[in-house]
Amino acid sequence: MANQLGKRFKCEVCGTEVLCTKAGAGTITCDGKEMELQKPKALPSSD
Repeated sequence: MANQLGKRFKCEVCGTEVLCTKAGAGTITCDGKEMELQKPKALPSSD
């Protein structure tokens, strides 16, 4: 699985969050487990 620039990952064990700043092959791991890809956060509307 290739990591994509700008994607955020979170460790389910310790709660560490990571922002991918350089795309490339491989996986991001923390505490011996692969980190979960986070869903984009909704932006507030500009009413």
